Order: sequence, then C-alpha cells, then structure tokens
Amino acid sequence: MSAPPLETPAGEDSARLADLVGGRRVVALTGAGMSTDSGIPDYRGPDSPPRTPMTFQQFMGDAAFRRHYWARNHLGWRHMDASRPNAGHRALAGLERAGVVCGVLTQNVDLLHTKAGSRRVIDLHGSYAQVRCMGCEALISRFTLAQRLDAANPGFAESVSAATGVEIAPDADAVIEETAHFVMVNCEHCGGILKPDIVYFGESVPKPRVEAAFAMVAECELLLVLGSSLTVMSGLRFVRRAAKDGTPVVIVNRGPTRGDEFATLKLDAGCSEVLTALDDQKVSGFQT
Repeated sequence: MSAPPLETPAGEDSARLADLVGGRRVVALTGAGMSTDSGIPDYRGPDSPPRTPMTFQQFMGDAAFRRHYWARNHLGWRHMDASRPNAGHRALAGLERAGVVCGVLTQNVDLLHTKAGSRRVIDLHGSYAQVRCMGCEALISRFTLAQRLDAANPGFAESVSAATGVEIAPDADAVIEETAHFVMVNCEHCGGILKPDIVYFGESVPKPRVEAAFAMVAECELLLVLGSSLTVMSGLRFVRRAAKDGTPVVIVNRGPTRGDEFATLKLDAGCSEVLTALDDQKVSGFQT
C-alpha cells in the first residue's frame, strides 16, 4: 500500500500539481464531476440527491422497466445532447494540444471531451448518442430513435412537461413517475430489444475497450483522476494498475474516493478550476 495522499493547502495546489505533471505523459481518467459545470448532475457528489439507476438485469428482464426507462430517456436525452463543454473540458483539450495529456479515459457518456476537441478519448461506458439492438447488434443514432418515438407517442413530451416539469438525471433521463401510457418501439430489422449503447450497472465494459484503456494507462507517466469517486471497479482498476506499476496518481475530486490510498496527491477541488489553472501555467509537455 502506498503512503497516504498528500493534501496541500489551497494556495499550493496548482504549483504542486504543475510540478508533478510537467514533462510527464499524462492520462486523464474522468467521472461525472467533470461535467457538473456543464449542467449534467452527478450521482455521488456531496450535494447529489439519492438516485437508484436502472440495472442491466432490470432493463433486459422486464418490459415495464424498459418502457419506464425509454419514456424518461425520451425526455432527457436532448438535454445531454444540448450540453456544451465547460472550462475544464476545454482546458484538458488544450493540455492535449500542448503535449501534456496523451489520452483521456472517461466514465461519462456525454461526449463532452470530444466536443471540446480532445482527440484521443476512450468512452469506457459508451455514449448517449447511439442505440444498439440486443438481437442483431444493429446500431442507430439516438436522433433516429427519437423520430420513431415521437411518431409513436404524439404529444408525450409536451403533456409531461406541462403537468410536472422535467428534472434531468445523470444518465440523460428525465425524472418522471407516470410512464404506463408510453409506447416503446423495437428494432426495425429483427424486432429485438433496443438499448442505449451505454454500459449499465451490472453490465461489463466490452473487453477490447478495457484492453485499450489498460494499454493507455501502461504508456502514461502520471494518471490524473478528475471528478470520479472511483466507486465502481470500471474506474478504480486503472488507478490500482497505475499504482502497482509505480506510476504517480493525482486525484481531483470533491469528497473522498475509493482510490485515495493510492494517490500521490489528492485535491479536494473542482475540475474546472484546477484544470484551468494548470493550463494557464503552460506546463511543459512530455518528450516524444
């Protein structure tokens, strides 16, 4: 086990981080806290309300659960689609252009790193923008499915919004209760179950994606964790691998994480403020 993480006073955070980052190949591992400044809520932040996300087993095993999910998602996905990168996303992309960051692993499904200009991104949990048939594996865009659902449920969004308002959840869903009248559609090719191309709780990240992520971590000289509590193994395993390999780990997150024991430096701070400060310092990139 590594030494306890070094937590520095606020005034020294940026200098300490810049000293660790400078000249090293940095891979960023990002979680929901990275996107809260873009208006996308967090599941586990200090101020987040309790939520119970749907599991893979519920989705695949119960048509009522699937209907409830798609009704919520039909209202909420456009909010995520309209979200824009925040200062942290832009700073991280800037650090990649400057030769500091060599890749991004993200647990988020919002595509905001790509929208911000990051070029080497692995979306560990997939993205909100695609839908997969669980029968024939056909992929369609979320926009295409939205058109089909609009046709099957005329006036649904307007009626729900007018009656209850719409609250958005972290996985692109809207928080609504009454969904029994919502009509779901199936795959046009084989009639199979349609599911967002997102890794659900209880589902495994595809093996090739995991292997690519481990390869990215293996080539880095510092792992920078941003806005993740590391509660789920899909993120924590990369921190453990970096620590096992002797690679420094820096964690930036509001509140404790499951990876704190592996951290060389832990900053209890927001991602945008830390990354913006780091980008402003023009730290040196790694040597190729």
